[in-house]
Parts: sequence; C-alpha cells; structure tokens
Amino acid sequence: MTKVVAAITISVDGYVAGPNDGPGKGLGEGGERLHYWVFGGPWSYETGTRGEATGEDAAWLETAMSRLGAVVGGRATYEASGRWGDANPFGVPLFIVTHRPEEQPAGDAFIFVSGVTDAIERAKEVAGGKDVSVMGGADVIRQALEAGLVDELTIIVAPVVLGGGKRLFEGFSRSLELEHIGVRQSPFATFIDYRVKQP
Repeated sequence: MTKVVAAITISVDGYVAGPNDGPGKGLGEGGERLHYWVFGGPWSYETGTRGEATGEDAAWLETAMSRLGAVVGGRATYEASGRWGDANPFGVPLFIVTHRPEEQPAGDAFIFVSGVTDAIERAKEVAGGKDVSVMGGADVIRQALEAGLVDELTIIVAPVVLGGGKRLFEGFSRSLELEHIGVRQSPFATFIDYRVKQP
C-alpha cells in the first residue's frame, strides 16, 4: 500500500537552511553542515561533495530509496539544486509543485504541478504501491502536513546550530499528533521517525 512519507534535515535550533539560501547555495550560508550525513562528512558549495553516506546514514538512505515510488518536491528546491542538471536524480517520477506549471521543461524528467494536493494524488497513482516521498523544501512539506496528506514524517536532526535561516514549522497553523515509531543515530545525524495521526 502506498504511503506518503516526508523527511527533512533540520539543525538543533530548527532550521532547514541557513540564511541566504538560493540557487548555487540551496542550504544557505553554513547549511552544508546539515547534509554531512548524506556525503559522509564535511563538504562545501565551493569544493563540492566528496563522499557518500556510510553506516547508519547509508542504511537509512538505502531503506528509503528501496521503498521509493515517486517524489514530490518544491520549485524553490528544484531551482536551488540547479534543476539537478536537468536530470531526475531519483529514477522515479518527480513532481515539482509550482505556481507556474505552464513553464514545464522539455523532456520527461520533471512533471510540473500547480498544487501539493494534486502533486501527491498524481504521485500516488504512479507509485506502483511504493512510497511517495515529499521532499524539500520546508514549504511543500508544511503544506502536505497541514492538508493531512502525510502518513509518516522523519525529522533528521544534524548536530549544528545555524542561528538563522528557514524553519520547517514557521507559520504552521494546526496541531499535529505524532506517534514515535523509530530512531537511529550516527555521528552526523539523529533520525526520528513518526507516524502522523490523522484527526
């Protein structure tokens, strides 16, 4: 059965990106530290990524990728990533939530959709019973949670304090009841898995 899962990395003080995030610096100033777990240690926008996840970090990624049937992401993340070089990095249908769906790029690497609800519904149709992953940015995950569309939420806490930037729950307008279903830890992150209880 298809589940809608959301996962995002935050700092200890609750930021998903440092200040001044955008194209070429999608995690903002100092935000690279959030994703040390993804690349096996320190990296920067200036030097580029140098490694890959290991240990518990790799195990979490492997599990998530093995269940992946489709992905929903935001336009800001798409732009900040440099449009992933115009190639879908996930190997499954990737829906981009945007206010400008008419700007659909050529080819079939990305599918532009005007709303998070429509994007998730379309993703579920093509996921083949596997998970639909709602990825960054924070705004798309927040919209999906507020609409009651997320079944499981993973908060990945990086051991860093950014002091500013974008927060996951900034302006969140409803309460959520979460059921703890798992935790794993590495030197670079603590992965906390929750089931989102629906009203």
